[in-house]
Amino acid sequence: MDQDYVQFIRSFGGAYAGLSVHAFSNGSSIGRESVTELTLSFREDYKDTAMSGLLARSAVFSMDGSGNPILLDPEGRVLLIDHDNGDYEVIAESFAALIEENFMEW
Repeated sequence: MDQDYVQFIRSFGGAYAGLSVHAFSNGSSIGRESVTELTLSFREDYKDTAMSGLLARSAVFSMDGSGNPILLDPEGRVLLIDHDNGDYEVIAESFAALIEENFMEW
């Protein structure tokens, strides 16, 4: 698992950091679904698609505003899967880069 993600959830648990970051225990602002529940749910949803292999090796830690999964792939990249067509895009080269790009200081 990506060490920056692990460090984040050790420090903050599931929290909002420009986007919801689910862990095993979440803050009240992001909902109750754990990273495990999200991952297993999306693996089931995509089990008969081309994305099943990728999801089997990845962890879904968030969703965008349209319900598309955001995940960490085995290479540590952050991907967004479009649930309408099954395509994915790399939205950040790492979890740390994703947080840096999305977290706005108050």
